Amino acid sequence: MPVLSVIVPFYNVEKYIGPCLDSITSQTLEDLEVICVDDGSADDGPVVVAARQAADPRIRFVRQPNKGVGHARNVGLRHASGRYLAFVDGDDTVPRDAFGRLVTSLEDTGSDLACGNVMRLHGNVLVPSWAHRQAFAKPRRRTHISRHPLLVRDRMLWNKVYRRSFWDRLGLSFPERMYEDQPVAMAAHVGAGSVDVLARVVYHWRQRDEPESSITQRRLEPGNLRDRLLSVLQTADVLGRGAPELKGDFDRDTLDIDMSVAVEAIAGLGSSADPGLVDLAVRYLDGVAPEAWQSLPYEQRLLVHLLHRRRLDELTETFADAEAGRLRPKVTSTGLLRRRWYGRHPAMPGHLAEVSAELKLRSRLVSLDWRESVLSGAGRAAVGTFDVSDVRRVRMNVWLRERGSGATVPLSEGLSAPVVEDVRQEDGRLLEEQAFPFRFAFDLETFTKAQLARRGLWDLYVGIRGRGLRLEGRVGGPRWLPPLIPEPRRRSGVWAVPVRGVKGAWSLRLRHAQAVIGECGLDGDDLVFSGEMADVGDGEPVLRLRRRNDGEEMYFPVALAGRDFHARVPLADIDERVSREAWWEVLIDHGTAIRPLVRTAHRAVATVAERRFLIDRGEDGCLLLAER
Repeated sequence: MPVLSVIVPFYNVEKYIGPCLDSITSQTLEDLEVICVDDGSADDGPVVVAARQAADPRIRFVRQPNKGVGHARNVGLRHASGRYLAFVDGDDTVPRDAFGRLVTSLEDTGSDLACGNVMRLHGNVLVPSWAHRQAFAKPRRRTHISRHPLLVRDRMLWNKVYRRSFWDRLGLSFPERMYEDQPVAMAAHVGAGSVDVLARVVYHWRQRDEPESSITQRRLEPGNLRDRLLSVLQTADVLGRGAPELKGDFDRDTLDIDMSVAVEAIAGLGSSADPGLVDLAVRYLDGVAPEAWQSLPYEQRLLVHLLHRRRLDELTETFADAEAGRLRPKVTSTGLLRRRWYGRHPAMPGHLAEVSAELKLRSRLVSLDWRESVLSGAGRAAVGTFDVSDVRRVRMNVWLRERGSGATVPLSEGLSAPVVEDVRQEDGRLLEEQAFPFRFAFDLETFTKAQLARRGLWDLYVGIRGRGLRLEGRVGGPRWLPPLIPEPRRRSGVWAVPVRGVKGAWSLRLRHAQAVIGECGLDGDDLVFSGEMADVGDGEPVLRLRRRNDGEEMYFPVALAGRDFHARVPLADIDERVSREAWWEVLIDHGTAIRPLVRTAHRAVATVAERRFLIDRGEDGCLLLAER
């Protein structure tokens, strides 16, 4: 009897099944069996498995007609003989020490179940899984989902090892449909006497790049949605019976994720939607407590309410308005000592209309530039996507706040009334926006010698006050849209560098510079720049690009003439992005890494081989290369 049985269902994953099995058979825990269940693949995946089986007697190979992954897992269970059970999808991989760590933990603690952290696998690059980041932030032994409620998000099957006797005692088996793992994983969490939580990564969950390759990428298909909703209902029942105190946490996640998918799919079908699908969504929503509804943003709350009330034509129309940015409910308030704010829409009942916790400033700059030593700017501050015309006039303040010390420098104060204008979005569309305009000016002479010496980072803030509304927030805006970031200015040997964070928030950084880029631009499909270094050192400098997403690095030559340097980066040679955006920091390395300050105001967008690059500045004023 092996220590561990690993069940691997697979279907049309010829490209991935080999690396998957290699990651399992190379585990530090060698006493295991691998039960591969072919669910009627139409590609050469079975050939790959057969070759691995011939080379490793621990691999067992079972074939069946295509009946779905749930049936395949149940077949694998009938063949499993290990004291412990694990499940791996045929397109994923497992870190080499994962099963050893999970099994050792169970042997040490006697727990029924051990689970660990997860990374998403994009090509060959790993990034943290958002669903697991919080629950697995630190290790916990002999815990339980009732004592660690964040495990409600741990609804996947495959980052775990289960004690076989525990599995059989609960009588666990898989529904023969898609999304079959969620109710089983939750039933195991609820039914366990104790659970071990490992902060170490034990699973690499692949994000496949084929457009029709996975269940989640086909989420809007009616059959896919049906199985998703059945899984939600079954999981809700598991929690309702076994851990009712966790049902609210589950509902908040489900309203946000699963019901968003249901709304999008059914809004696309309108009154022609299958009544059976609508019935499933309504059955689930009938059991959601009022406080869970309030966790949804107003817009999504309205759409889910229309689905719940089966008002499908209204759902389709309102969804289209929301997608086009036309859904802007008017905000009104009640109360004097404790002001409450409500979003008004004909379809929204009063008990679901409160938006007090949702009113946040969304501000952006429309201009920013130097006038001698004075940095002058203008912007607009909107209250989310709501219509606040009833507020009429507010008092607006703009200031700089230093990170760390909390020191502030006031920039402007005055009255402002909301105005409406068309605003360009990152996708090129013009959307109507209602916002309060503001202006400010800041003279570098305002900084004291002590403030300059600290070389800190000063964030730009705006606040509004009026008719009980008191909001403040950082000034930001879409990173890929104007205004341009002004060039740095120098005072008393310290550079004042206007900068913009990756998410578009504006700041002013005070810094010294060991290298300064004076010329930067495009030469065909190449990024070229030149400048001067304060100290060239003894070694040959190289240009180092470091990707913020994952720390990946690339190197390019630097030509040096005295203190002057010149570099050329062929954009076509840059590694492709691994998520929606990739950000590369540009450093000069000659024994120590130097972040060169960019003096030029030039900011270019280049398209190379259908890839779009932005040449910009980072939060420290250094050169930053982004791909989107």
